[in-house]
Amino acid sequence: MRLVADLHVHSIASGHAYSTILEIAAAARDKGLLAVAVTDHGPTMPGGPHVYHFSNMATLPRDICGVRVLHGVEANILNKKGKIDLGYRYLKDLDIVLAGFHDPYEGGGVTENTDAMIAAMENPYVDFIVHPGNPRYPVDAEAIVKASIELGVPIEVNNASFGDSREGSIGPCSTIARLVADEDGRIIISSDAHFAYKVGEFGEAMRLVSECGIAPDQILNTSLEAVMAYLESRHNKRPSPNEQAFDDEKRR
Repeated sequence: MRLVADLHVHSIASGHAYSTILEIAAAARDKGLLAVAVTDHGPTMPGGPHVYHFSNMATLPRDICGVRVLHGVEANILNKKGKIDLGYRYLKDLDIVLAGFHDPYEGGGVTENTDAMIAAMENPYVDFIVHPGNPRYPVDAEAIVKASIELGVPIEVNNASFGDSREGSIGPCSTIARLVADEDGRIIISSDAHFAYKVGEFGEAMRLVSECGIAPDQILNTSLEAVMAYLESRHNKRPSPNEQAFDDEKRR
């Protein structure tokens, strides 16, 4: 099985990552990837980029080092209503929006965390939920997988969760992955690279996915065409400015 796109990568703009976009694209090329998504943290992350970083991504070439570069964000879920830390003005021009729990979210019990994650999935601008197996923010795995399938928002299996980040993730991630396999859900596998050498590194995540019985056709980023078709379908469902303003107000 070959993955053709790494949809979760950080540049120096995140404040705690160490490679430029040019270095990231070159690394993706060297790994044989067809596409890479630059998804720096949202602005509430300590040390994270200013909102202008996201609006100015429009100046980037679409092809760098022969690799398609997608403009994105890893937004922070802020509260139990699923509010994220980048507004419509900036989200509307991005290719891909990831959302997950990070330090700005203090966390709660399983019920509150689950409600927050599902509410984020209900945001029409959120395309993927990332590292949902983080033990720091426990969730109801069955409810998350059910919502992922019903709302059509794939879950990420994050390779970095099995290395230096989010210690204790293997158990919760395995539970989620087995449920996805059983219920014919959809996932992506990502590196969450914070340094160019880590771009396209999927080995531990692929091992877990295989052990849990997820089939290749359940993994979106085995096909660039499938990735782009999915993102286009999400963009087509995005609301009008007035509708989005109403939705933003509800999530405050």
